[in-house]
Amino acid sequence: MSTSERQEAEAALALLLEDPSPKVRLALAEGLAQVEHAPRSILLGLAADQIEVAGRIIALSPVLADNDLIEIIAGGRPSLQRFVAFRCPVSVSVAAAMAEVGDADAVADLLDNAQVSLARISIRRIAERFGDDAEIRARLFERQDLPCDVRQALLEQLGAALAGSDFVRSAIGSSRGRKITEEACMNATLGMAETVGQDEIPALVEHLRMAGRLTPAFLIHALCAGNVDFFASAVVSLSGMNDSRVRGILIDGRETAMRALYRAIGLGSDLAPVFVTATLIWRAASRLNATLDTGQVTKQLMQLHARDAQQQPSVAELLRLVESMHFSWHRHASRTYAHALAAEAA
Repeated sequence: MSTSERQEAEAALALLLEDPSPKVRLALAEGLAQVEHAPRSILLGLAADQIEVAGRIIALSPVLADNDLIEIIAGGRPSLQRFVAFRCPVSVSVAAAMAEVGDADAVADLLDNAQVSLARISIRRIAERFGDDAEIRARLFERQDLPCDVRQALLEQLGAALAGSDFVRSAIGSSRGRKITEEACMNATLGMAETVGQDEIPALVEHLRMAGRLTPAFLIHALCAGNVDFFASAVVSLSGMNDSRVRGILIDGRETAMRALYRAIGLGSDLAPVFVTATLIWRAASRLNATLDTGQVTKQLMQLHARDAQQQPSVAELLRLVESMHFSWHRHASRTYAHALAAEAA
């Protein structure tokens, strides 16, 4: 078209946009939804129409810019937000707007869209806003790019939801339910700490520190399990010392230096020796390149500090946790052995 012809065509479309019959406007939306050179003013008018008309334009039109889509999201109409979530692709800025103000259903649709570019900060924001929503939480757990500290926070929310459910309370009681879910969350967090990349460990440690989760019980679990990198990062965070200094003490430091280090992270003179012993056990094994497992570490700790446990209640409580780890490890080893025998027999 020439310039004058295009102007006349746009004027005609503007008249159709004002037609009182929704069928006319719907036909207009169907005809223009995927046209790259369609008049922007007409498309914006259709995007503000009733849902049947607006939906086609919002979901399909390549003419709508990110700013247009962000305004639609900010408008707060969940049905229109869902059409934005269906677009292919969805840019980082549009996804960020959805993460910030989008309705739960729209955010769930966004997470289902494989052509969405989601920044890590947007994923965090979604977890903050909808971590208690079971469907969104499940979608976040499935993401490979979910930051480890966000995954741990979602684990805590999942544990709280399970502990508070009517089924759990009626089946095993509220207090036992809380204890079981707390232990499950701790074990899941420890397992996650073993698999995350080295660059993500400080973020996970900092999240746990801020949440008050870096307790002596949690730390002794990590140390007995041999997760030395995570344990060292936790000590760095709690002590305020630099990483090289902490690792130097853990690898080569004398017992007096280790005791001072553990006192610096808040362990009393009663609990610090238990941590020193566990550290020395792992250090000796690593120097000899010997195979050492959690069962051996926990067994030695219980034997070496049995007398301390009789005299100091705090040590006795910590060793009860160690003993629980010991039993859990043996159950796991027994199941693994039984499965291996069954596989051989088959």
